[in-house]
Amino acid sequence: MYSSWRLLNLSPNNQNSTSHYNAGTWGIVQGQLRPLLAPRVYTLPMVRSIGKTMVQGKNYGPQITVKRISTRGRKCKPIFVQIARQVVKLNASDLRLPSRAWKVKLVGEGADDAGGVFDDTITEMCQELETGIVDLLIPSPNATAEVGYNRDRFLFNPSACLDEHLMQFKFLGILMGVAIRTKKPLDLHLAPMVWKQLCCIPLILEDLEEVDLLYVQTLNSILHIEDSGITEENFHEMIPLDSFVGQSADGKMVPIIPGGNSIPLTFSNRKEYVERAVEYRLHEMDRQVAAVREGMSWIVPVPLLSLLTAKQLEQMVCGMPEISVEVLKKVVRYREVDEQHQLVQWFWHTLEEFSNEERVLFMRFVSGRSRLPANTADISQRFQIMKVDRPYDSLPTSQTCFFQLRLPPYSSQLIMAERLRYAINNCRSIDMDNYMLSRNVDNAEGSDTDY
Repeated sequence: MYSSWRLLNLSPNNQNSTSHYNAGTWGIVQGQLRPLLAPRVYTLPMVRSIGKTMVQGKNYGPQITVKRISTRGRKCKPIFVQIARQVVKLNASDLRLPSRAWKVKLVGEGADDAGGVFDDTITEMCQELETGIVDLLIPSPNATAEVGYNRDRFLFNPSACLDEHLMQFKFLGILMGVAIRTKKPLDLHLAPMVWKQLCCIPLILEDLEEVDLLYVQTLNSILHIEDSGITEENFHEMIPLDSFVGQSADGKMVPIIPGGNSIPLTFSNRKEYVERAVEYRLHEMDRQVAAVREGMSWIVPVPLLSLLTAKQLEQMVCGMPEISVEVLKKVVRYREVDEQHQLVQWFWHTLEEFSNEERVLFMRFVSGRSRLPANTADISQRFQIMKVDRPYDSLPTSQTCFFQLRLPPYSSQLIMAERLRYAINNCRSIDMDNYMLSRNVDNAEGSDTDY
């Protein structure tokens, strides 16, 4: 299978399954056979394709300008929007780098992007997406109703369909492709049905139920309404709908077919109504999914996503949500101290006592990122612990560009834990490269509309 994958037609539009060969290919395209593929089948083609298209001889791509500090009484646009508008104008081939697809210049801030600023802005963009600052994602309906599964997951916003929105979805796809290529995960929590669509696995009713339990229950009650003693005579007394409209994922009532507002819903056509309502909901994010896949195609070979399951794609893009202390121990390097030193022992005990939420904040503090790759071998940069000559019980510092934690001496583990907690919760600015202040001035290259 591995040596012959190039012969397979992985297009989701390939529906010719008349032969046993095509039936097997169709099983991969439709998703049923993907869990049976060996890891080398779905990973090596991607790895080799990425290697062949990698930009050589460069440490970073084009420079992108970001303004986070408001001036002249004007609030800055979200970082996601600022970067999206610049990146989509670039050549795709210039972004296929092993680490930094672009170099970030922070206007008015003393930070030099040797990798940490790039990582930190990507983490900030993920937060903007999930907090609603950028309106591309919406919480799952189950989250709003507080029922069922995936209450902590997000869907693409089906109402975000303007050209500006679709451009931003394309940029989101570029971010996902960069995450796969650089093996630096995004901190996103998308629902399983979104990942299924991104790797072209057709959705079924159960996928909708996993994000909108109440709506599926409502449709089932309409379909089998006769079981409740409802007849054609009293149908409209019990059902508040009178036409072919239904609820979208964002809660809006919309026509489920063209002209649905003028098509009456009756006892006799309720089965068709339910079928159309389900079909609408399973495809209402198609435009957004297509835009994201277009963006991903800038960076990675999108047809090869048809070899992945939804879970495998999610892990490639988002890594693991849990920050493992054992993984960090495997990739650590000590400077001016060794692993037997009491300072190091206290540090590891402190990190083990942290909650996962605190370990995520710690990762953000030392690296700019908040997730680790699913595969330890994909961690390209060693975690460094460095003992520094500073006054006892001072705050720790970090160099995010080098994944480095700098620890001063401490009089006890309790004080170390207290200082570390303070640092990860309150010290998030990347602003200590003071020599960059004169270089990062606003030289009026961008207008107010850019920022």
